[in-house]
Formats: sequence, structure tokens, C-alpha cells
Amino acid sequence: MEVYGSQFFWLLIVIGIIYFFIAKNMVPKISKTVDDRQKRITDDLAAAQAAQDRAEQIEEDYRVSINNAKSDAVGKVNAAKAEAGKKHEAAVKRADTSIAKKADEADNALKVATATALTEIEAVAAEAAKDIVATVSGTKVTAAQAKKAVKAAF
Repeated sequence: MEVYGSQFFWLLIVIGIIYFFIAKNMVPKISKTVDDRQKRITDDLAAAQAAQDRAEQIEEDYRVSINNAKSDAVGKVNAAKAEAGKKHEAAVKRADTSIAKKADEADNALKVATATALTEIEAVAAEAAKDIVATVSGTKVTAAQAKKAVKAAF
């Protein structure tokens, strides 16, 4: 026991020295390394969060600019449609005016042609009536009398 007691004593002293050496020198270095690593992780997480916030802000700005561009485009399209509608209306009005003018001219020409045709028909009918009366009854009818009878019949 004497031999073991002395070895046990020196074992405790050596372990104590190693323990105090580790506690005084190694533990603070390890603690500092762990603290530095924790600080770096925290800083990196903060930087990542800041970058994510910035990215979200950029995305929001992008969406706002896209929405503004879309609304501007819709406004321009609507304005172009309105302008085209006005031009179309003006063209339709011009066409309507032109068509109405041509229709009036055609109506007047038709009236003149109808009156001319009616006059010619009356003249032919009067001549035919005069010839028919002369042929059928043998009496002579004047052109004025035949015209008067045809006018009365029309």
C-alpha cells in the first residue's frame, strides 16, 4: 500500500497540475474560439437577414414598378383606343355625309329620269291612242286631244 499510496498521491498531483494547466490556459482559448465562432455565426445571420430584407425591398420595388408600367400601358392602350374611336367616328361621319350626298344626287337623277320617262311614255301613249282611235273608229283626233286623254288616264 505504501507503493500504491505514493503513486496514487503523485497521480493526484499530476492530474491536478494538468487540470489547473488546462483550466488556466486551454479553457480560455477554447472559450474564446467558441465565443468568436458564435459571434461570427450571429454576424453572418444578421448579414443574411439584412440581405434578405434588402432583396425583399428590391422585389417589392420591382413589383411596384411592374404594376406602374402595366397601369401606364393600360392607360396608353385606352387612350389609343379612344383616339382610334374618335378617328373612326370622324371617318364614319365623313362617309355618311358623302353617302348622303351621293344618295341625294342619285334621288334627284332618278326623279329627273322618272319625269323624262313619264313624259316620253305619255307622248308615245298619246301617239298610240291617236293612231288606235283613227284605226278603230276612223275619226281623226288631234295630238292635243290625245295628250289630254292620256294625261287624264295616268
